[in-house]
Amino acid sequence: MGLMDLLQQALNGNSNTNTNTNTNGNAETHFDEVAKQASPGQMADGLAATMRSKDTPPFSEMVSKMFGQSSPTQQAGVLNQILAALGPAAAAALAGGALGKILPAGQSQVTPEQAAQLSPAQVSAIAAEAEQSHPGVVDQVSQFYAEHSGLIKVLGGAALAVVLARMKNNLDNPR
Repeated sequence: MGLMDLLQQALNGNSNTNTNTNTNGNAETHFDEVAKQASPGQMADGLAATMRSKDTPPFSEMVSKMFGQSSPTQQAGVLNQILAALGPAAAAALAGGALGKILPAGQSQVTPEQAAQLSPAQVSAIAAEAEQSHPGVVDQVSQFYAEHSGLIKVLGGAALAVVLARMKNNLDNPR
């Protein structure tokens, strides 16, 4: 079965193993199936559209939620995406200097040990300010999480349903 067929099936609420018509209830199962077939670019585009959607929580809240469920290596990875988007000097000033406190002068990458020192609430503030100053950070963070699709599932069924719908829309209407 192709990706478009899987997306259509997910959005119709049907699956080969479960005929529950509640799309949100099956979103996690469908998301796993779609993640196996979709390219990282397709996943990233769907996630970025979801993070910008008015139908989902704010970008900062979603990043915070995924950060809280990430390993220290993944936490460092997403923070390094933000650093790459903004540059170390600008990123260090975010959220009252939260990144600056863990990132020594001259260092441009966060280590897993440093990332583990930040709370999800601090990361939410960092993400919110980063998005305001550089909206493209949403795309960079989405690309990172597309490589770790299991973390996207912590967003819950409603957000996953939006990801799937956005992916289908992107396939129906290529750029």
